[in-house]
Amino acid sequence: MCGFVGIINKNGDTIESAVLDRMALSIHHRGPDEEGVLIEGPIGFFHKRLSIIDLSTGKQPMDFGPFTIVFNGEIYNYVELRNELKAKGHEFITTSDTEVILHLYQEYGKDFVNQLNGMFAFIILDRRENTLFIARDHFGIKPLYWFQDDHKILFGSEIKAILAHPEVTAAVHAENLYEYLTFQFVMGEGTMFQNIFKVKPGYHVSINMDSWEISETQYWSPNFKLDKFHTEEYFLVELRKILEETVSQQLRSDVPVGTYLSGGLDSSLVTILASKFLDNPLKSFSGAFNEGPEFNELAYARIAAKEAHSELFEVFPTEQEFIDLLPMLIYHLDEPVAGPGLFPQYIVSRLASKHVKVILGGQGGDEIFGGYARYLVAYLEQAIKGAVFESNEEGEHIVSLKSILPNLPTLRQYVPMMKTFWSDGTFEPMDRRYYSLINRMGSLEGFFEPEFINQRDDELIFNKFSGYFNHSDTKSYFNKMTHFDMFGSLPGLLQVEDRVSMAVSIESRVPLLDRRIVDLISRMPAGMKFKGGEMKYLLKKTIRDLIPEPIMKRKDKMGFPVPLHIWSKNKAHDFIMDTLLSKAARERNIINTKYIEKLINSEQPFSRGLWGLLSLELWFNQFIDK
Repeated sequence: MCGFVGIINKNGDTIESAVLDRMALSIHHRGPDEEGVLIEGPIGFFHKRLSIIDLSTGKQPMDFGPFTIVFNGEIYNYVELRNELKAKGHEFITTSDTEVILHLYQEYGKDFVNQLNGMFAFIILDRRENTLFIARDHFGIKPLYWFQDDHKILFGSEIKAILAHPEVTAAVHAENLYEYLTFQFVMGEGTMFQNIFKVKPGYHVSINMDSWEISETQYWSPNFKLDKFHTEEYFLVELRKILEETVSQQLRSDVPVGTYLSGGLDSSLVTILASKFLDNPLKSFSGAFNEGPEFNELAYARIAAKEAHSELFEVFPTEQEFIDLLPMLIYHLDEPVAGPGLFPQYIVSRLASKHVKVILGGQGGDEIFGGYARYLVAYLEQAIKGAVFESNEEGEHIVSLKSILPNLPTLRQYVPMMKTFWSDGTFEPMDRRYYSLINRMGSLEGFFEPEFINQRDDELIFNKFSGYFNHSDTKSYFNKMTHFDMFGSLPGLLQVEDRVSMAVSIESRVPLLDRRIVDLISRMPAGMKFKGGEMKYLLKKTIRDLIPEPIMKRKDKMGFPVPLHIWSKNKAHDFIMDTLLSKAARERNIINTKYIEKLINSEQPFSRGLWGLLSLELWFNQFIDK
């Protein structure tokens, strides 16, 4: 795990080392162990290394013949790939995965990316072709951003590195601001900043430095062509095999490894499996709040830790820490994505950094296996619609009203969400209904100044959403929902995962986001994955012999809730008021400050909508106002 920056001067000017240094300094936290620089006329790279594998000889930028690479991430199958390359006559100087990438590029060209299993973002300078070859992993676990104008192209592992260039000004992308307010993330390649873009997950990009032509290729996406020949038992066996292989591979490290352990199904699975492949006791890390049992699931984390014979470290984030740290966390994020869970996630990561340098977590399980309650809510409406109109939009009956009934008690804590969802648009097409489920604007009525909100184009945002949701290979509602979440909302969660771990200089790994798992699951009939509307049906059946029964039968999944509605009435009240009602906030003419003030001082709970506005204003403070 590392970070890097790059400058390509299109006009041929020699790179100014002071500018490259300044960009790299902004991401020093990503790689405090070692650094390396390449300046070659109009091309400059600066790499900051967090040493995980091959501590002594893995320095970057790394050269191999006419190629130079800067790389952030880990290739988990690098040992197997290196052995294959050795059989073809390749000789290696180091034992690092970085060198394996360079040899793969020499042997196979651009197509070598299809062989990688890992999390990665890299740039290869190819002096033979005078090109740059850039790639990002299948899910966007590792970040990479770029900026281009008439004179230069800039790259950075974080947006702040690009903003550190003296000729780049931080400016709000107006259209993407409305998208953020809709979802609390920005879809696709866009960011909250004008002219700064993401390299998209599952894509590689080639830049010809003679013509400056840029070509983009999608090298991977889920394949929903159904496998109708294999039984459920086959998929269970295959999934178990891949789960064990991916956890085993992702334990490869030359430094201490631990796990995040919330007590949920996914983190418990990763922890228990990891413990089976280690000779020494595993260290696991969890957090909770002292404000009440509804903010504390340590009982389940302790059950999982006991099963794994893991040493569990616990931490209790405080209100004062929230006040003190939130502005800094928004700075580390680059964009105000995702929810308040980023705060306790950072606190747990900070604790972990005192004991380990690599940490495994359960991120991605909900999107792959169907773990969100909104999937069940969506299918409940579909089942009622099918029963009333004797219709079936999906072409096959995944759930019926009768089959879904036993799973409905899971929705007890989601009654407010269901009331809002069914207040308007009931029985509309699937894309409209799922858009309604994840659209946060409906709960923000009155939050904004009319002149600002009237410029929001809901149809434009919906059409962009539909491009991800309506996958051409599938009619399945389940597949459409999980596909959108995998490539719409998951990148925002992975951005949090990356930044809170990198902020404390540890490497976070996510074993469930193995492309082999998604390739397997996407080919399965949807009715097999979401049988009777049971969330994570297939995963639960696959691992039922591993996971303690109290965790398997949980119906009170929390997702690390933060007691903001309690804190907003106590010490955090002034912090929230000072942020949202500041002179700068008022002069933006975005939020209705009178309404917000009344809302904060009312007895209503602190909403996700208010959280979004608080994060947004802190983002303005950190990036735009400065």
